Amino acid sequence: MKLQLKELFDIEGEQKQIDYEIGAESFKEYSSFDLAAPIAVRGRAENRAGVVTLRFGTEFTLDHVCDRCLKEFSRDYSYDFSHTLVRKAYSDDDEYVECENNVLELDELVISDLLLQLPTKILCREDCKGLCFVCGQDLNEGSCNCSEG
Repeated sequence: MKLQLKELFDIEGEQKQIDYEIGAESFKEYSSFDLAAPIAVRGRAENRAGVVTLRFGTEFTLDHVCDRCLKEFSRDYSYDFSHTLVRKAYSDDDEYVECENNVLELDELVISDLLLQLPTKILCREDCKGLCFVCGQDLNEGSCNCSEG
């Protein structure tokens, strides 16, 4: 979704509401995660005293395979984000989001924020014991008869 921001940058007190969804096909362009349902994005961009701030929340569900026991499962996620938007950034600092030609590609920003928040190791539960390295038994379901030497 392209967010047109010219009026927002030009008019102090201006606001834009955001309420849309990012589909699985758009998410797949940037990620290898499997989206179980669209990403709900809700928030607003506003100009307060000449400073344009974007605040939004996301809710979504991902289908995963546990990195330890290989079980399939789904998990719900919810994150909130805030950014200061500028027409031109004068440094390579990530503190500001540059909106070239007064346009923000919101999908790209949302997905980038989400991917930075998601854990790198995906477990079905915190205390997942994984699989036996010898016989492949799921150690969450019981022990195996292999020697643990």
